[in-house]
Amino acid sequence: MGEHPSPGPAVAACAEAERIEELEPEAEEQLPAAPEDFDPGNTGYISTGKFRSLLESHSSKLDPHKREVLLALADSHADGQICYHDFISLMSNKRSNSFRQAILQGNRRLSSKALLEEKGLSLSQRLIRHVAYETLPREIDRKWYYDSYTCCPPPWFMITVTLLEVAFFLYNGVSLGQFVLQVTHPRYLKNSLVYHPQLRAQAWRYLTYIFMHAGIEHLGLNVVLQLLVGVPLEMVHGATRIGLVYVAGVVAGSLAVSVADMTAPVVGSSGGVYALVSAHLANIVMNWSGMKCQFKLLRMAVALICMSMEFGRAVWLRFHPSAYPPCPHPSFMAHLGGVAVGITLGVVVLRNYEQRLQDQSLWWIFVTMYTVFVLFAVFWNIFAYTLLDLKLPPPP
Repeated sequence: MGEHPSPGPAVAACAEAERIEELEPEAEEQLPAAPEDFDPGNTGYISTGKFRSLLESHSSKLDPHKREVLLALADSHADGQICYHDFISLMSNKRSNSFRQAILQGNRRLSSKALLEEKGLSLSQRLIRHVAYETLPREIDRKWYYDSYTCCPPPWFMITVTLLEVAFFLYNGVSLGQFVLQVTHPRYLKNSLVYHPQLRAQAWRYLTYIFMHAGIEHLGLNVVLQLLVGVPLEMVHGATRIGLVYVAGVVAGSLAVSVADMTAPVVGSSGGVYALVSAHLANIVMNWSGMKCQFKLLRMAVALICMSMEFGRAVWLRFHPSAYPPCPHPSFMAHLGGVAVGITLGVVVLRNYEQRLQDQSLWWIFVTMYTVFVLFAVFWNIFAYTLLDLKLPPPP
């Protein structure tokens, strides 16, 4: 998708302000930061002139983008002084809210032009700009993403998962001779990829069930949602974050079935898809004023309608007379497990663009909640069926 020229000082400074790692660790010990050197009167402030001289004497040790950010800090103080506390935070490689705000305020006049107003963009640049406005709520993040995105690596995770799901569906369609409502075929649930509570000891089934779909109507809605939502999210947040949310939703889906619908099998990628879509929709709602995507209300309505249709189909199928009694049709609980992951863990992942998740308290809270649920479901699978003396129908 084409590379972009290096971002200008205003864009680089604004973007770096939100994810600032001010100086290289190996350089900080070589920078004098004693109070008597810069604040001899013990006023709590240092002059921007001395600050600039420090930057110039150590410019060879600094990344060009970082140097622009530091110059922006000096420019943002019209009174010729910088808070010594911010200066110390800068030298010690610590994040500082006041430091970050100073950069933002100092560069607001330089970066007030919205990314949407830029003219003469190529088709690939317009696509990247569109993705930025669809997924990011702040102009500062949109500009940084637009300037830094190179499509290397491409959004391989969602594309690979989608291609595998389509390939498995076509293979099953040919082998079964049935493409619509495949799940009604007597041999469908005999596949070793489907998750059955009776076969819960076969751990791979907690993940591989995403490659089995109830029919073309099931596959179609899931593929449309994960391509329209998942690919742009992966372009912005990367395969690691989006893969984490997707896989967490898939695992939560199968475990939710084990806990809440203990006799039914489960198929389809709805757990992962619903995790991504619900996280994206929740992010839009939480940042409504900042989201500049066109027709955002209509887009939300369309997404919710598609999700409701797919969920309604799953509920109808679950209570439809089974083609192979006494084993029931697949459960719909995986959808709800995916939604739960999306509005908790997924929201944190999407909100903290280009920031280290391990530094976010909510990240640890939701990871802990998810871990507790997984452990509870694992122990439930081990002991609950025996303690409840539940008689499971045999798999087909």
